[in-house]
Amino acid sequence: MSSLRAPDRRSPSSAERGGGPALSVGFVLLQNFTLTPFSAFIDALRLAADEGDLSRPIRCSWSIVGSSCRPVRASCGVEISPSETYGDPRRFDYLVVVGGLLHRGPQADDNTLSFLRRAANAGVTLVGLCTATFTLLRAGVMNGHRCCVSWFHYQDLMQEFPDVTPIADQLFVVDRQRITCAGGAGALDVAAWIIERHLGHAMAQKCLHILVVDRARPPTTAQPHPPGGEQVHDERVRRAMLLIEQNLAKPLAMTAMAAHLGMTTRHLERLFYKEIGISPARYARQIRLRYGMFLLTRTDRSVRDIALECGFSDSSHFTREFRTAFGCLPSQSRAQAKPSEPHMG
Repeated sequence: MSSLRAPDRRSPSSAERGGGPALSVGFVLLQNFTLTPFSAFIDALRLAADEGDLSRPIRCSWSIVGSSCRPVRASCGVEISPSETYGDPRRFDYLVVVGGLLHRGPQADDNTLSFLRRAANAGVTLVGLCTATFTLLRAGVMNGHRCCVSWFHYQDLMQEFPDVTPIADQLFVVDRQRITCAGGAGALDVAAWIIERHLGHAMAQKCLHILVVDRARPPTTAQPHPPGGEQVHDERVRRAMLLIEQNLAKPLAMTAMAAHLGMTTRHLERLFYKEIGISPARYARQIRLRYGMFLLTRTDRSVRDIALECGFSDSSHFTREFRTAFGCLPSQSRAQAKPSEPHMG
């Protein structure tokens, strides 16, 4: 569960420093950043800063900063130029780092990582949107802090940072002076959370209503589920499904999963039967076997490796369960796969 108290400050707010706006935010755009989180966040600030739709930076101010003022390219091809270089991070209450595509080269240069470390040491609250969580981890400013990541990038983060246990079953995580968000439209919820704590509930609601959004979602709201869970309406079941997806190799015990969700195992089972008609244990087994089928038909990995990847004790156990579920042996399923399907192994 994320902390719901406002981030601590070891330095005075922008208003306290000189009578300026009550909230000062700097944006750091990483290479190939995603446009939606950035635009949602900055538009919420714009609407909170003034009355009506005049957009004057009265209550809050914002600036895009960078290593230089050269344009930064978004993943969609749009380019945005920082208005100033990094300088002293203490002029901001929050630094919002906006990430995006992971596998298109370096997202942040050494100057950016150094700036984030200076900001952390100065007590500035750091906000990571989308894959910016990776950059905050690379900068070494997340030690002792929990972090959020999209379920889509969960395995990527675990591979690069095996000692980190990210949270991928909720929209965003607030842990003292670190706020991390799965990205997308969730950035608007983070912006509303910050605006409410600095400018009040009415101002946060005003921003949302102008953006044609009914209300902000709390941090613990479940992320939208991967394909297959669209018909599940109970948020607790959706979070359980995400936990199962994220722990295929080392399946969670039902007692541990229920405890994580704040309920008894019996209650969790009742919810699963109500929503999808089967127990959580059976659902987990189905997901693991479905993933095994995917690996068999799309990669050249051995049956033993796939069995372990899917959380089975050995290849014999996997083979028995696979045959019961699909009516054929893993080797037969692989042989029947279409030759035209590309292998990823």
